[in-house]
Amino acid sequence: MKPTMPVPFFAILAILLPLSGLQNRAAGADKVILHVQTPMQPSRWALLERKLLDDNLAACREFYAKYIDDRGYLKCVVRWGANDGPDDAPENFNRWPEIHALGAADEILTMYLKGWEGHLKQYTEANTTEVPVARQGMYYKEFISQFDWMHNGEGLQLFNRMGLSVPKDAKYQERARRFAGFYMDEDKEAANYDPKHKIIRSMMNGSRGPMLRKATALDWAGDFFDTTGFTLMHRERTYKEFLAHYEEYTDVVGDHFLNLVATTLPLGAYMLSHEEKYRRWILEYMDAWLERMKQNHGIIPSHVDLDGKIGGPSGKWWGSAYGWGFSPINPTNGRRENRNRIQRALVGFNNALWVSGDQKYVDAWRAMMDAVNSNGRLVGGKMQYPTMHGAEGWYGWTDRRWNIGALEMWYWSMKAEDLKRVGPQGWVAYLQGNNPSYPEAALEKDLQSIERKVDAFRKDKSTPDKRLSDNMLHLNPAAAGALIQLMLGGLPPDVDGGLLNARVRYFDPERRRAGVPSDVATLVSEMTDTQTTLTLVNLNKTQARTLIIQGGAYGEHQLESAVIAGKSNPIQAPLVTVRLDPGCGQRIVLQMKRYARKPTMRHPWDDQ
Repeated sequence: MKPTMPVPFFAILAILLPLSGLQNRAAGADKVILHVQTPMQPSRWALLERKLLDDNLAACREFYAKYIDDRGYLKCVVRWGANDGPDDAPENFNRWPEIHALGAADEILTMYLKGWEGHLKQYTEANTTEVPVARQGMYYKEFISQFDWMHNGEGLQLFNRMGLSVPKDAKYQERARRFAGFYMDEDKEAANYDPKHKIIRSMMNGSRGPMLRKATALDWAGDFFDTTGFTLMHRERTYKEFLAHYEEYTDVVGDHFLNLVATTLPLGAYMLSHEEKYRRWILEYMDAWLERMKQNHGIIPSHVDLDGKIGGPSGKWWGSAYGWGFSPINPTNGRRENRNRIQRALVGFNNALWVSGDQKYVDAWRAMMDAVNSNGRLVGGKMQYPTMHGAEGWYGWTDRRWNIGALEMWYWSMKAEDLKRVGPQGWVAYLQGNNPSYPEAALEKDLQSIERKVDAFRKDKSTPDKRLSDNMLHLNPAAAGALIQLMLGGLPPDVDGGLLNARVRYFDPERRRAGVPSDVATLVSEMTDTQTTLTLVNLNKTQARTLIIQGGAYGEHQLESAVIAGKSNPIQAPLVTVRLDPGCGQRIVLQMKRYARKPTMRHPWDDQ
């Protein structure tokens, strides 16, 4: 028997002095606690998972070879703009970080890191002639010079999620701090934040600071170019229609709920260092927004003026581009279209929950759903519910209750009342025991998606001189949705730039990297507020495999115990190590306390 090891002093402090209600991470994850010795025949879901990881890599390799050059530059015409600008370039690597963090081979990591570095250089070197803010480079200090957070968030998906695999990378760490500083009043050239009024001063912001004037169509559409021979992905047919699309996108001065996505940058920096200033800023900014919601009858406003007043002097809380009342004319058909982008604000509520563990942020979104639906009306004996609000009141009526964020709210709260709001959803039904065929069907669907996209980009005859940065987005073959749901019990991240929500996550201690070891498959089959049921299986018949299970995508959940083969094993840590004998598998029930720990990007061995 091995002698009992003394508890490190810092681990005692983590137990005795938890900061802000959240515990620090503990060491000792390399100690094998659970040993699986029960033979298990591989189920079809397990074989499909491993195939999907392999097929993702092969497809992404071929995609990379076709559309990225040996410098990591995108083979396209480089432009500025909301249609096909800098944000779209790194979007060609969407879902690649998640796929590596699930367990795909390191080659995919190498490719997306080179692509990230290449695109930074490519868009720093590129500039505009007519658009003022990008004349000295579309990127400044390796960050977008100035744009809105619908597009900024989309362009930062790769950066925000690469921390899943490379949290100790020096460049990543330095950029995480620098990027966060643009929004924390730490960079004189990027005076985006007003600490007095607790606002980001414009919905157009970046490394060169906020736009404090009316935006023009040119600011949004970019310099003139001859569209002949290009495939335009947003239905516009000419550059004139590019400009016409953005004619009403003028109101940008003042804070906007889209800016809540910017909280992801301080969150990333906080997860690397646990410096209190990052957590404090996130909660200061988010709590200011919760107070505005309270003042606005529970509904988040889309315009806060430079003095911190909701709606400005006229009280138009629904104002600004992409706001509650934003329904501009589409020049391709002459009709007004509702372009409210409130769903992007969810990122900020999620980030505040991560750093505080406080369900008040979920409660606020739930209250807003009820507030919007309270304005329903009866028409012809049927209820209708609004989705938009303008000068004439509520509009954008539908037959369904307004339920933006219902899935996320249930995932964060795990309350039965929130589950009722979600509606038909195959994965959620599976977790409730009502859709047993879902795992195989979902995995096969993603495999088929890869096949279709590979076939499509092989047939793509476009040339770099007639290719825009967004032309390949629909051809990117990476498919991570089913794997995230089934392996991690997670929510596949949206394009908004937020981080990964997951009930559990895995690490390979032998290779010292994120993801499951080779030959291992995992399946989360049930989740409640306090329990997660998963199955682990080692498909290798001759070699044992060892993996570390982490509570949450970022160690935010405390693992209290694990029931395996009828025996309860105490854990009381964010991590537990499992050894799987050759050809063996086991169903495990993890008892856990959610959002009880400080979230971290660090890998288990980084704390030892």
